[in-house]
Amino acid sequence: MTYLNDSLNGIDIRENEPLKNYTYTKVGGPADFLAFPRNRFELVRLVKYANQNDIPWMVLGNASNLIVRDGGIRGFVIMFDKLNTVKVNGYTIEAEAGANLIETTRVARFNSLSGFEFACGIPGSVGGAVYMNAGAYGGEIAHILLSAQVLTPEGDIKTIQARDMAFGYRHSVIQSTGDVVISAKFALRPGNYDQITQEMKRLNHLRQLKQPLEYPSCGSVFKRPVGHFAGQLIMESQLKGHRIGGVEVSEKHAGFMINVDNGTANDYEQLIVHVIKTVETNSGIRLEPEVRIIGEK
Repeated sequence: MTYLNDSLNGIDIRENEPLKNYTYTKVGGPADFLAFPRNRFELVRLVKYANQNDIPWMVLGNASNLIVRDGGIRGFVIMFDKLNTVKVNGYTIEAEAGANLIETTRVARFNSLSGFEFACGIPGSVGGAVYMNAGAYGGEIAHILLSAQVLTPEGDIKTIQARDMAFGYRHSVIQSTGDVVISAKFALRPGNYDQITQEMKRLNHLRQLKQPLEYPSCGSVFKRPVGHFAGQLIMESQLKGHRIGGVEVSEKHAGFMINVDNGTANDYEQLIVHVIKTVETNSGIRLEPEVRIIGEK
């Protein structure tokens, strides 16, 4: 690791770090080098160093809607925990990619800004939310995004306007370009603090009733099939409570898989494959995973 310290002096880099300590699923093997840049200048230094030395790199975000395989990830894994500033300017909020999405909705509420309530219970980071056009209860990032600053695979920074994001259901153009969101601007509208608070309480209550928030999970596992609900199809296939290893289909909401007993990434993957096969046999509908699966087996 000495050669990294010499070239990337001052950047928080941890060698052979277990990623299960950082993922929402509590699974995942080691990263060769786990880096926590404090600002975009350190981020650019990391990426350009990696490119110059043919070292693979990727940004993990805050690891909420993904599964890291048990073999871990080679090269640099970059986390944005320290890139988390949120600023308010009139009716606009600008948030760095590592900002917690739920905390960002609370900043909006504090400033009596409406439009972000739908995301008040969505775990994850602002960057990840833009990447996958996160949404809930009729709202989605596409409805409020103005623009996003991204880091290109070459290590350059550019701005993408919302109209150029090619947003779709859990989709953005960034998923195919290799760009990484480093900040985003959201256009909100003036609202009433008490009304915003009540709406956020209502949505969080619905989430608590329906979702197994008390266990580690990767969130909603499957995309919503056209004309159907993934959880309903899984339940109708008699899969609630079905377990492989330490991971099981939630009894509370069949669209979630929870880590109930020291499960592994392999347990998650096997359970996903089993659910897809069983649901297709039962209904003729093939579920498509929403969760990202990365790393080496």
